[in-house]
Amino acid sequence: MSQPKQERAIQTRKEILRAAAVVFDESGFAGASINRILGEAGLTAGALYFHFKSKEELARAVMNAQPDSIIPWLTSEGLQRLVDITLVWAHQLQTDVVLRAGVRLTTEQGSFGVRDIAPYQDWSRIMADCLRVAADKGELQAGIDPAELADFMVEACTGMQTYSAVASEARADLVDRVIRMWRLMMPGIAVPTVIARTEVNPARAQAALLDATAAKTSEPTA
Repeated sequence: MSQPKQERAIQTRKEILRAAAVVFDESGFAGASINRILGEAGLTAGALYFHFKSKEELARAVMNAQPDSIIPWLTSEGLQRLVDITLVWAHQLQTDVVLRAGVRLTTEQGSFGVRDIAPYQDWSRIMADCLRVAADKGELQAGIDPAELADFMVEACTGMQTYSAVASEARADLVDRVIRMWRLMMPGIAVPTVIARTEVNPARAQAALLDATAAKTSEPTA
């Protein structure tokens, strides 16, 4: 496949994922049809089935695309990176339809016959990597197991966003909940000097998104 064809294939796949996310976000798995997704994407069935063999495979792809809405925006390390992941996640859940659909499908997957733990495991691995760096930098208190804490963080965030979706319109209070989570957790996991310098501020999420967008738009075109 030539480079232009590869680029077109990548772009088409992104368009299908986004269109599917819009429909899944609105209607869930059961209410989404291939025809609605094709209409949203403006593509033919052949184009869709070239990339995805079924609606189930498409749903799995949306579920597993969640980190792509967050990780590329971040440049921090260690515990600050983990804090930033949760702040950007809370912000993007209100604005990024692919992330929002992925979260909905992951939460509801048992109801449509898919049982895929991979999205949770991916987040746990990403968070554990942050915590291992934090441990190597001396940021964590003695006895903290990065893998164990990462699993707990995934569990806590899963419950928190579910609660927020019911308690507020469009998860409007999720950022505040994330800030509260860190206020309660930080003294139990981080050494005092790190607590003092770690920023738990919603402005960090917006700044990270703006900086990354500016960097992307300033890249030279081929």
